[in-house]
Amino acid sequence: MRDLHGTAASTRRLFVLFWVALPALLALASDAQSVPYERTFAQSKAAVEKTLKQLQPSASGRLPVLDGFTRPSDRSLDRFQRGYYQCAIQVNSTASGGALVRVSAKITAWYADPVSSNSGYQELPSNGRLETDFLDSLEDALGGKASSATANRPTTSAPPPPKNKAVGTGPAISAPMPSDRISASSVASSKVAPTPESSPFKVGNAASSDLVASLATQRAVADKHMEELTKEANGLEEILRHQAHPNNLVAVKKSGTPVLISPNEGAKVLFLATAEDEFEILDMNANWVHVRVSGLSRGWIRRSSLEMPKAFAADTKVENPAAGADPEHFQVKNEEIASFPGTWEPLRGKTVKILTVQNVGSASGTGTREKLEFSKSLFDKEYAELTQSPTTAAGVVLIFDSEDGGMAAATLPALQQWKDGTLSDQAFWRRCFFDPPETFLSQTGQ
Repeated sequence: MRDLHGTAASTRRLFVLFWVALPALLALASDAQSVPYERTFAQSKAAVEKTLKQLQPSASGRLPVLDGFTRPSDRSLDRFQRGYYQCAIQVNSTASGGALVRVSAKITAWYADPVSSNSGYQELPSNGRLETDFLDSLEDALGGKASSATANRPTTSAPPPPKNKAVGTGPAISAPMPSDRISASSVASSKVAPTPESSPFKVGNAASSDLVASLATQRAVADKHMEELTKEANGLEEILRHQAHPNNLVAVKKSGTPVLISPNEGAKVLFLATAEDEFEILDMNANWVHVRVSGLSRGWIRRSSLEMPKAFAADTKVENPAAGADPEHFQVKNEEIASFPGTWEPLRGKTVKILTVQNVGSASGTGTREKLEFSKSLFDKEYAELTQSPTTAAGVVLIFDSEDGGMAAATLPALQQWKDGTLSDQAFWRRCFFDPPETFLSQTGQ
């Protein structure tokens, strides 16, 4: 009788262990799948769409960095510049009167290939952070009343993981040690095995024996799946451990450090940096460091406020004033028809012609006068070409890809008025968009 009770207890224990581990295994398996990012809300479709209009400005914009927003690929993120994202949002009504919101993010960035002819804007796969953040913002705007959250999770009985789930070195499941495992073979090899005549698994109880064998098989499959997931997680950790950290980044020592528009005391403050914020070094002198903020935005930070990398720690080079470059020193390196890469309202979300311009024959920056004159000649040329045949472009965008580069943009109507003579040069410049403004400030008077 004791053997009978012991066998039954072992069977129940195996059954409980398997069903305790199975939900976690299903959750881990769902992490490896690529499913739509969506969330169901109790509010009606009309109410959700009204709130989405208020959140529209956050559905697109620049990315200060790409790391943390895209999935790993065979291309180094160090070669990508000017990251930009745009979320596509779809709202459908549910049978209960609520709304199902699906979000997918498109990330694009300029890829600087060692072979210049292969450079260009490319799309990068999103890792879901942008979509999840947007759905969280929508849920907060609706009063935190999401009826169910299915973003990044297939339909399953397993409970969803926390939003800020960290990637560890392996699945967070405490599997029992081999000595604790109960299998069909351990039941069969019991010291006092029941005889065929007294066995509760005899003929009439064959279903119980099949259940034990089935559970043992399923547990073996689950263990194998856990092993594969653990190997994959360890492999990702190894990649991150050996990923080279750029040696041209500076770190801010303390929060509240001002990032200025120019290397002068009293210059306009762009923003206040937070402790441990990192920026790419563009240039420096004995007192100031010129850094890339994001995309085409630049700024200056006091050298004493930064943790300098070893390669630059002893460098006290005094920066010379930027020498002017003749317009002939500029060259258009790339042309494309694409969506406007910014949030300027006259061209936001519209198709434009984008020209990427580089300084030829000199690594130094160029003055505002030269950039403005070259921009003027390009606007004139591109307007003439666009009006010769039907076009979908609503404007022209010039991107100066250099250390002190910038972006200039003009709408087609403003170009037409300028060419017709109804707008003077100064009035035309005031109708244009410049980013950062100081790149053209001294010449446009803006």
